[in-house]
Amino acid sequence: MFKQQQFRVGLLFNANKVYDRQVIEGIGHFLQSSKVSWDIFLEEDCLTRITDLASWEVDGVIADYDDPKIVAALEDFDKCKVAVGSSYQNSSHYPAVDYIATDNTAVITAAFEHLKSKGIANFGFYGLPKSAQWKWATERQSAFEKLCAQNGFKHQCYIGQQTKASTWADAMQKLAAWIEELALPVGIIAATDARARHLLQVCDSLNLVVPDQVCIVGVDDDDIARNLSRVSLSSVSQGCFEMGFQAAKALDKALNRPPSQIQKQFQRKLIPPLGVVQRQSTDFKALQDPYVIQAMHFIRQNATKRIKTDQVLDFVGISRSNLEARFSAEIGHSIHQQIHQEKVDIACKLLHETQKSLSQIAEESGYPSTQYFYSVMKKHFNLTPNQYRHQQNQS
Repeated sequence: MFKQQQFRVGLLFNANKVYDRQVIEGIGHFLQSSKVSWDIFLEEDCLTRITDLASWEVDGVIADYDDPKIVAALEDFDKCKVAVGSSYQNSSHYPAVDYIATDNTAVITAAFEHLKSKGIANFGFYGLPKSAQWKWATERQSAFEKLCAQNGFKHQCYIGQQTKASTWADAMQKLAAWIEELALPVGIIAATDARARHLLQVCDSLNLVVPDQVCIVGVDDDDIARNLSRVSLSSVSQGCFEMGFQAAKALDKALNRPPSQIQKQFQRKLIPPLGVVQRQSTDFKALQDPYVIQAMHFIRQNATKRIKTDQVLDFVGISRSNLEARFSAEIGHSIHQQIHQEKVDIACKLLHETQKSLSQIAEESGYPSTQYFYSVMKKHFNLTPNQYRHQQNQS
């Protein structure tokens, strides 16, 4: 039986980033679904070491070319190379290697169209300082500015500074000053989920209501960063898994190319994002009444704590008849119905996106018992919670 030649392959990534972790996962999927025989070298802590690349006994590498240090280290590397990294509007910025890129224009377009569909008319972008290691952020800002110009929308960009412990307070004060100058309501696209988290924290300190006054979209759909704030973050999910798969496929082709066949043209492939994963930070309805905005904010933050209409009234500080009239005019139903709807939405999201038990979901959604949760789902959807979960997972 024919046995495919085994190759030694090195991976140069920093897996403390969700982007790199998902690319590595895609590479692994290629290995599992194909007949290649690769001996993979990846540092035990999944962090790149490039000081001794000359001693690497590998036949090829897949590397993160967003890192200028990795690019420099591989400049004289004479084995097969496949790069993963940012897309560029200027084609001369691509290196002379097979290159699999995240489509930055498509990433920002997805975020922009998501906000635009909400009726947002004012836009902002929160980026990163210009740097060799953050070229992708500059590309995203450029794509954002072009989209706003093409669609005739007012927009403001803020770069800010690199944040670290010693500069954190100053950086957040300057970011707050920028946000306070924006016309509200505004939709802000952040270059990363980490930057988006800055926006959420500053809005909280300024008592700006997310999403009613400030809608925020990040990039990466980082499962760690999105849970570090009280308001869950909407984010663009990049096609990193597919990037890893295509990078491994390209390297396999290069490794099996006959020595006599000189590579005349390098492959360049742009991978689009999977789309925007919507959460609370863009659950925007174009509300105008400031009392209704306050009430909606309180309900979103506290619905699962079994609040009643009286607690919403206490928070807003006006009479029941006044707020109910305003609420009905803006939302179309009562405060009580909105509390109910918020709890149902949370329960449905947990049923669809997690494998938590029904008792856990009932508790986290603010229902007094699993039996009561059953009756709510049956009345609302004419389905039991398990039937709803099965239906959603099949769709």
